[in-house]
Amino acid sequence: MALPRFYVDQALGLGLEFDLPEGVARHVQVVRMQPDETITLFNGQGGEYQAVISAMGKKTVSVRVESFADINRESPLHLTLVQAVSASDRMDYTVQKAAELGVTVFQPVISQYCQQRYSGERAEKRIAHWQGIAASAAEQCGRTRLMEIRPIITYAQFLAQSNDSELKLLMCPTGAIHHSALPVAVKSATVLVGPEGGYSPEEDNQAISCGYTSLILGPRIFRTETVAPVIAGLLQQRYGDF
Repeated sequence: MALPRFYVDQALGLGLEFDLPEGVARHVQVVRMQPDETITLFNGQGGEYQAVISAMGKKTVSVRVESFADINRESPLHLTLVQAVSASDRMDYTVQKAAELGVTVFQPVISQYCQQRYSGERAEKRIAHWQGIAASAAEQCGRTRLMEIRPIITYAQFLAQSNDSELKLLMCPTGAIHHSALPVAVKSATVLVGPEGGYSPEEDNQAISCGYTSLILGPRIFRTETVAPVIAGLLQQRYGDF
């Protein structure tokens, strides 16, 4: 039976004794763990640590790190998902599934048809919220590194950045190619996924002029929160670790 597994945002090392963060401690208490029982910890820097519960208070749980396992469950495919910001629940779902499916970098962008627009403090709070979702997904699925979630920028700002991905795809219901025509092998990919309503024709053309290939998944039109997990799973099966 797998040990309970938790993400902690701090340095870890053999012999280290410390109190778990409040949220993690609460979870340990909810599942009724006891002193001398073992849990798995990871900090997103690679590998996993086995820690023994040394003491429990009403709101605190102290642990001692006993061992380290140099485990790697990251995909060999470096996958960047550029997702235009969608409605809050849809975006949360996309972040969660992207983390589970091994996406390396998650880049939220604001495009022409975005209904949700964040800036300043609101944008920072959204990023922190999505980082929490990604961390929880990593706990559940066994990732040893966290999906990187970058600050929200505009679609134009992203396209203006240099991008050396071997494969650059624009998800489009009128795509120029079907996924069966993708190259045999690549080590890195960047995928552009639009919001509700997709990218505008002008935005599609901008991406194509920047070297992106328009891709269609099939005869049906998917919701924005469906596209990201479908293409991530397809690329992981073709180039990653599925």
